[in-house]
Parts: sequence; C-alpha cells; structure tokens
Amino acid sequence: MKLKIITSNAGKAVEFRTALGSLGIEVEPQDEDCDEIQADTLEEVVRSCLSQLRSKGLGDYVLDDSGLFINALGGFPGVYSAYALRTIGIDGILRLMDGRADRSARFECCIGCSFKGEEFVVKGRCDGIISERPSGKGGFGFDPIFVPSGYEETFAEMSIDVKNGISHRGRAIQALSETLRGKV
Repeated sequence: MKLKIITSNAGKAVEFRTALGSLGIEVEPQDEDCDEIQADTLEEVVRSCLSQLRSKGLGDYVLDDSGLFINALGGFPGVYSAYALRTIGIDGILRLMDGRADRSARFECCIGCSFKGEEFVVKGRCDGIISERPSGKGGFGFDPIFVPSGYEETFAEMSIDVKNGISHRGRAIQALSETLRGKV
C-alpha cells in the first residue's frame, strides 16, 4: 500500500517512511503545490491544503505543517515559522529573544491525511526553551536553538532516533501511525 507525502523536504519523507514502514505502508514523496493560507493555527492551514489537494484526485496522501511558538513573543513565529526562518533566520529570532528571561517555547506539528477516502488530522507537541546561541549540525529549521524539556542539548545536537522519539513531528507521526493501524 502506498501513501504519498506532500513535501519537498527529504528529511520529512525519511521520518514518515521509518514510522509507517512497519505497517506495510510505502511512503512516496510527491512535490505538489498547495497554497498555504494565512491563518491563526496549523490545523487551519492543514485542513485548507487537504481541501485543495482533494480536488486534484491524488488518492492516499499525507501532509504536515509545523511551527515554533515562543511564549515571550506572543507565539511568534508560529504558523509563520517557515517565513520567519527564510527572512530573519535563527539569528533574527535570537535577537528578538535578547534579554528576555522567559525563553519557553514549543514546537507543534499538525498532520493531515487522506486515506481510503477518509480525511483526518493528528497533532504532536514538544515543549522546551530557546537556547542563548545556536548549537549542533543536525536537523533543520530552528533545531539549533530549541532545547526540549528534560534535555540539555538542542534538537540539532541529538541523534535522529532520539529527536524522532520526542519531537513534535515524531509524536504526530506516532499518532498518525496509531490511527492508520486500524485502517490498513
């Protein structure tokens, strides 16, 4: 059984392939356009993309949207994380955090799936803090400045196995796997 993952990010495809392979689901990356609406929540963005892709007749597919929500910045960058990363980058976020005592943050991931004609959404979350400076070479995005609760290293310093076991996307993919288990 095949499930398309709508992404151009090879790292995401590997994460999904690893988690869903045990269910006998083959994950196939597909670069498909979806206009990301400006919205307040990741779920709104994901549901909009599900709706847009439904009309293209893609069959079974999965997509996700993730964001970094920083409490001292009122949840910014949140749903605008990809844009913030492209425009101000990690250094810009660290400048915005300069001198702030509250460094708490969370990563959230929302996954939308169309499978055998049914659509559903699952979520994952990982709480932590924003570090004072970037550290680590692994991962992508804001991983070099996010330290998950209970750990002393950033996502970018962790092995992929450790990160996937505790990350927002790892938790959302686990919820997806559990949901699909009863449908395969």
